[in-house]
Amino acid sequence: MTTSELQHLSHQELAALRSQSLDRYHRFQAQDLDLDMTRGKPGPDQLDLANPLLEVVSAEDFNAADGTDCRNYGGLDGLPEAKTLFADFMGVRTEEILIGGNASLNLMYDSFMRAMVFGVGDGQPPWSQQGALKFLCPAPGYDRHFAICEQLDIEMITVAMGPEGPDMDQVETLAASDEAIKGIWCVPKYSNPGGIVYSDRVIQRLAAMQVAAADFRIFWDNAYAYHHLTDTVPEQTCILAACKAAGNPDRVYMYGSTSKISFAGAGVAVMAASKANIEWTRKQIFFQTIGPDKLNQLRHVRFFGNIAGIQAHMKRHQALLAPKFAAVQAILRRELGGTGVATWSDPKGGYFVSIDTPAGCARKVVRMAAEAGVKLTGAGATFPYGKDPRDCNIRIAPSLPPVEEIEQAMELVAVCIKIAAIDLLLDR
Repeated sequence: MTTSELQHLSHQELAALRSQSLDRYHRFQAQDLDLDMTRGKPGPDQLDLANPLLEVVSAEDFNAADGTDCRNYGGLDGLPEAKTLFADFMGVRTEEILIGGNASLNLMYDSFMRAMVFGVGDGQPPWSQQGALKFLCPAPGYDRHFAICEQLDIEMITVAMGPEGPDMDQVETLAASDEAIKGIWCVPKYSNPGGIVYSDRVIQRLAAMQVAAADFRIFWDNAYAYHHLTDTVPEQTCILAACKAAGNPDRVYMYGSTSKISFAGAGVAVMAASKANIEWTRKQIFFQTIGPDKLNQLRHVRFFGNIAGIQAHMKRHQALLAPKFAAVQAILRRELGGTGVATWSDPKGGYFVSIDTPAGCARKVVRMAAEAGVKLTGAGATFPYGKDPRDCNIRIAPSLPPVEEIEQAMELVAVCIKIAAIDLLLDR
């Protein structure tokens, strides 16, 4: 079936195809499925890879390399050996890194709250004292980023995503024209959900562009920088280095973690930024904590050793994840290839696949899938305020279920897309 053929089928042919698809759908309903494709959780086999981490610190051996007793208070911004490891992880210098708790989302939220209450340390007033605020949100994007803005009543401005990252013509125009725009969310390598890798050209433009707000910040969430699905690893300019070269060293806050590398609930989160930004942040967290979990930092340093150890560990993750993503692609190609009723990403890394249905179909597809036993991320979740203006985007998270469940779930999703698309054509 060619791309144009489905659109040109007769009403009778479309009705027959719908009947066949509906029969398949009812057979799925009869199976009493209970499959979850909602969030990008690591599978149990991925978590097992890091189990030795639990044994590298013992009751007799809990001191850091400099003799620090990791059971006690202190180490506000991280153990020296942890800062060395994660500076390499983020591609920055050790004085440009701060080690946090277990979640990078927590670090991002704290950065927002500090900006709201105290400003960003450059002599500008706190964001909360500057009237109505706005933030640029490339979409489809990460719903938890958008939730932070929504909770703090920061107006979100949707920016279109392209194959190299956000539409920079749109970003540059907006950022230069309105001082109420305080920043932009970015997931630069294997974006959530499209798996897009920001090009160096986009990075250079973000670093050098004119902004109306002197306290504009790029929130650079590099959550998937090491989550490759192939052996071809894309190179990417370090955004902090680009900002320095452009004369805007304080423009970016970078974040990362081992949440999908070691243990999702007990990883190590890091923030990287200019030395001035890190010093400002350290001054603020002095009032927030007497120090993070240094035992967990020590565990991670001993388990990975160095950046090569992290890279080798991620090859083991790749071996587990790549077949799951391949299963998604195989089912989508088999069921929907050439029909013209959907397009989808084929990511080379990250945790998600992004599917675009015909406009007006995504919510129906998600509802139908749920009624047949497959839970998907809510339609609209990848857009600010949970509102996809075209009601077409669906995020698929294949990391948690085994391959056979992914195949079942994706076959059902494809059938639901066919039915929803055919219904649109029959209603014309």
